Amino acid sequence: MSRLQGLGLGLRDSLSIAMGYFPVAVSFGLAAVQAHFSPFMAVLISLTVYAGASQFVLTSLVAAGAGAFSVITTVWIMNIRHLFYGPSLLEKLGTLKNRLPLPALAWGLTDEVYAASMGRISHIPEAQRQGWYMGMQLGAYSAWVGGTVVGAVLGGSLGEQAQWVRDTLDFVLPALFVALLLEMLRHAKLRVTVAAMLASGLALLVLPGHVAMLLGLIAGAALGAYAATKEAL
Repeated sequence: MSRLQGLGLGLRDSLSIAMGYFPVAVSFGLAAVQAHFSPFMAVLISLTVYAGASQFVLTSLVAAGAGAFSVITTVWIMNIRHLFYGPSLLEKLGTLKNRLPLPALAWGLTDEVYAASMGRISHIPEAQRQGWYMGMQLGAYSAWVGGTVVGAVLGGSLGEQAQWVRDTLDFVLPALFVALLLEMLRHAKLRVTVAAMLASGLALLVLPGHVAMLLGLIAGAALGAYAATKEAL
């Protein structure tokens, strides 16, 4: 019962993410159809890949004739940062013996779900945390897939208008992520956050964005681990 209650609360709390995801997913559906993907394939990508900005990159690479190795490698590198999300969030889910399988906990872990979860999960009763987190994932995923369906269906009829629609919606996801990050900063150690920001900013001068983000994560994680070890001694 506690898990079901948590699921309902998670679905409710996921609304802020869902409202940001839906228009961006509509934009992806439009972009995929305009790149000559079938509506079915566009929706299938969102169902199976579910990787936000990486999906735009994926469709662009495929449309440009890139090989399978290049596409898979690029998308994988862009999303490798999620390997750092899981361990830190797993600690927050409590020590329940009936913990859900790790794939069930990882399938919907996006940047925004992670940011929102890290900012709020400490305020959720431990018995409800897994259900709450699953509700967060489910709400966000449903909005992304649903938005893709709408965009893919409308893509063919919008024609040339699709480009200005995509341009108009481009700001939604970054704005959502910034808002969620502000919530996280209330609970994060400032020096770790600053170290990650500086490392990412410096790396951006010479490296692609997804690589710079990865280096920033490594720098922040290393400093956080060092600080935790020092405090434990």
